[in-house]
Amino acid sequence: MKDVDSVVIRFSGDSGDGMQLTGTQFSNTVSRYGADVSTFPDFPSEIRAPQGTIAGVSGFQVNFGSTEILTPGDAPDILVAMNPAALKANCKDLKEGGLILINTDAFDKKNLMKAGYKDNPLEGDDLNNYRPIKVDMTARTLAATKHLGIESRFRARCKNFFALGVTFHMFDLPPDYCISWIEKKFKTSPLIVQANICALNAGREFATTVETLVPKKLVPADITPGHYRQVNGNIATALGLMQAAEASDLKLFLGSYPITPATDILHELSKYKEFEVITFQAEDEIAGICSAIGASFAGALGITTTSGPGLALKGEAIGLATIYEIPLVIVNVQRGGPSTGLPTKTEQSDLNQALYGRNGECPVVVIAASRPSDCFHMAYEAARITLEHMTPVILLTDGLIANGAEPWKIPDFTKEYTKIKTKLVDKECQTGDCKFMPYERDPETLVRKWTVPGMKGYEHRIGGLEKQDVVGSVSHNPLNHQVMTDLRQKKVDLVANNIPLQEVVGEQTGDLLVVSWGGSYGANVTAVKEVQKQGKKVSLAHLRYINPMPKNFHDLLKGFKKILVPELNMGQLKDLLNTKFQCGARGYNKVQGLPFKVSEVIDAINKELGTI
Repeated sequence: MKDVDSVVIRFSGDSGDGMQLTGTQFSNTVSRYGADVSTFPDFPSEIRAPQGTIAGVSGFQVNFGSTEILTPGDAPDILVAMNPAALKANCKDLKEGGLILINTDAFDKKNLMKAGYKDNPLEGDDLNNYRPIKVDMTARTLAATKHLGIESRFRARCKNFFALGVTFHMFDLPPDYCISWIEKKFKTSPLIVQANICALNAGREFATTVETLVPKKLVPADITPGHYRQVNGNIATALGLMQAAEASDLKLFLGSYPITPATDILHELSKYKEFEVITFQAEDEIAGICSAIGASFAGALGITTTSGPGLALKGEAIGLATIYEIPLVIVNVQRGGPSTGLPTKTEQSDLNQALYGRNGECPVVVIAASRPSDCFHMAYEAARITLEHMTPVILLTDGLIANGAEPWKIPDFTKEYTKIKTKLVDKECQTGDCKFMPYERDPETLVRKWTVPGMKGYEHRIGGLEKQDVVGSVSHNPLNHQVMTDLRQKKVDLVANNIPLQEVVGEQTGDLLVVSWGGSYGANVTAVKEVQKQGKKVSLAHLRYINPMPKNFHDLLKGFKKILVPELNMGQLKDLLNTKFQCGARGYNKVQGLPFKVSEVIDAINKELGTI
């Protein structure tokens, strides 16, 4: 039995073949038995995409192994293809000599035609560069479950567990954890439990008869000891927001309208009513954010979640929270655009929208998470900043890290994430002469106090009209508007005093600094480390705090001959850096609904180095 350091496997089939479930169970199992893991779910935007077609293909890629895994992998070593469309859509991505596990039962004339094949690729030389394993999965699944007396159409749906069983054998993975999950998931349908377990075991038993499927032994990853759980970015975001509410001793209120790929944050938070988490599924995006503003005005931690189209609708209300100067976190899980665009694909195209997408001079804090597990920390940070600085904060994640999963080391909450000190006034005026001035500010941070309606002595005017400095009455005075506009901008700028300095992967000076942000972290840091091994003077600065930026960031830029900004848009951060710092940054851009490959970033780095 050979050891294996890292493997990339892609499960692919029709959108009804259960590939997301299969990939999730495989990744959960390998991580449970010691591997580091990164995943990439990829599925159609239609609820029920055209069956058997390329457009209907659903995939789930898993990169796992004993080394540090930061991306879902470039090219798969193994492809599980459940039908002709899955084979055609993914075969070109497979490494030369890669293994393909093929469900031959799906390769009938009808499915071949739907996939655009004139001839059956299993009968020609199309697969000569690969190692195909042809298996009649559907027939074997039906045979393994025949004794249960269930209709064949229901039993046939278990073929994804047959495929999962084969892959379990390939890496000597025990089925116990998956079987426990099946028993829990389908506990109300005992026959379905039996059918799935039978299919899983049948796949494992079949694999033992195939000489070329010699099991590879997983070498446990060398990771920091601790308690881990598998999380995707959306779950981590929900947990981070909950921890912020706990640390600030506030109720958490989420006002949200379902939108792909952000909806799972609403789903996750709705499970925690016993922790004073209140979730409200609003009738539209505007109602969602306005309810969160109302909750914040009443003394709760107000949150709203959305994606790009929803952020556009929330623009006016973000301005309302900005002129109120109250806490509000807006989570934007970015997806491909414009308009409805590519709702299930990843992109980083909402940076300009987050920075500028409101009427008037309306500055807000903008931060971004870098990987699925980092969504916990950055969600907590978004809440901390909004509560300590009384200004809206936009947290940017994206489809890659929101749906992708990795192991997360659970923090020691007795030492970390323990206390957020809010600006909330907690006592009513006792003497009647409090002389409360609603826009009187802390001289160091320019932050005003946070009062709840009904508190004696703290009554004040609210609304979207401009307020008189200090006293808070409505003002149309031109000079006062200038003062208040300057104060709101300066208040956001001063947040730079309350965020970490920018870290660099590599030396502080060199030939090339790669500047990245958001969910592209994994590909960029892996690429930079690869070229560093070759002795090249390249470093990485990955931004998580974008507005304001860390105080040392400009000085870091000055230490490098060239700046390269890879991002999944047409150059939004690059343009911001060039406008702000005149640093001559160049962009490497990709807008395909797909994440960067490590090899793509390495090529872009070498191209830039070649011009020095």
